[in-house]
Amino acid sequence: MRIIICGAGQVGYGIAERLAAEKNDISIIDTSPELIQAVRDSLDVRGFVGHGAHPDVLEKAGAQQADMIIAVTLYDEVNIVACEVAHALFNVPMKVARIRSQSYLQPHYQDLFSRDHLPIDVIISPELEVGEMVLRRIALPGATDVVRFAENKIAMVAIECLEDCPVINTPLAQLSELFPDLPATVVGVTRNGKLFIPRSADQLVAGDLAYVVTTKDQVRRTLGLFGHEEQEATRIVIAGGGNIGLFVAKTIEKRQNRTKVKMIEHGRERAVAIADELRRTVVLNGSALDQKLLLEADIQEADLMIALTNNDQVNILSSVMAKRLGCKSNLALINNSSYLDITKSVGIDATVNPGTVTVSRILQHVRRGRIRAVHSIQRGAAEIIEAEALETSPLVGPFLRELDLPDGMRIGAVYRDGEVIKPSGSLRIKPKDRVVIFALAHAVKQVEQMFRVSLEFF
Repeated sequence: MRIIICGAGQVGYGIAERLAAEKNDISIIDTSPELIQAVRDSLDVRGFVGHGAHPDVLEKAGAQQADMIIAVTLYDEVNIVACEVAHALFNVPMKVARIRSQSYLQPHYQDLFSRDHLPIDVIISPELEVGEMVLRRIALPGATDVVRFAENKIAMVAIECLEDCPVINTPLAQLSELFPDLPATVVGVTRNGKLFIPRSADQLVAGDLAYVVTTKDQVRRTLGLFGHEEQEATRIVIAGGGNIGLFVAKTIEKRQNRTKVKMIEHGRERAVAIADELRRTVVLNGSALDQKLLLEADIQEADLMIALTNNDQVNILSSVMAKRLGCKSNLALINNSSYLDITKSVGIDATVNPGTVTVSRILQHVRRGRIRAVHSIQRGAAEIIEAEALETSPLVGPFLRELDLPDGMRIGAVYRDGEVIKPSGSLRIKPKDRVVIFALAHAVKQVEQMFRVSLEFF
């Protein structure tokens, strides 16, 4: 695909890095010569210095031939105008815009981004997406990653296998026999830094990170089977009162009456402003690295510290300090993916990476075929994909045991007529079934091909 990206900051760079690695034709635009030079030096993309909403700059970047424009500058209005210009002057088919201001995203203004008004096909709000990811982690403390599919009926959870994990050293096929009524399928495993798809005879060992697909209703039981029965946090300290922190605190106030939240915000004006918006949350003004302030927030009695500032170093250090002072667990927002490899070793229990969340959202629209959702795993090492089966799909018709599926993919669940079906050798996939598949990077194109409309169909 020919794709133009407006904005070469962390989000834009991360998108360009991923899409260029998949051999897409990428042009990236930014007003900063330094950012464009950095992109040119490190990625196989074309870089253009200029304003992403200006017609002449878009034309130089190849807008006439572009299949998609992704506008992810820091400014909502620039992103909106870039998409409108791409539509009006260059007829770009797919337009994606990053929108941060919640004013644009109010439900009663949802027609604003229709083709008749502001022609934007996909709105991305990384702050909201990351906030929802944080909330899912809070609700399921034993999982290191949680993603929902098929109208929230199917969940993929990443679960760490500890030394006392009840299911280690047991063949996966035997687990299915022991728990026949549990609709859970282990679709991927990370062991010693290597991600692979296990076979039925394989066993999990201590230290593994297992990716498990199950139903929404059976997530807690699945976590319990793996030895994770941590209680949901009821005392939470949030560091950082930006858009994400405020969204998380507000949502907790709405959904969880028993949960007590204290928030630490460095900026005085911002602290006063968010204190006015929150009803039950106690807002403290100061640095999350101030030990006295952490103790004032009763960190020693807290179940969970969530570090959501704009500074990765502050998030990492404040999370470590919180654990040292007695907090039971922590969750840190990490923008720089190079830090992710060291977080476990310094005492961070879980992380959220905004780049991964944003790229996953965009991949859904880059992927060919009837792809409904995509979640990127371990910086692109694998994807979990929800796709709709067509009559022409090679998956439709035969029993699953008769299919010659490519190496590097595993079916996790099938969603049919509102019901979730655990895959088995005797299952036949039908047209319009929604299939949740775990695919290693090298198998993604083959998965796409399975869900594309064949020309022979017409």
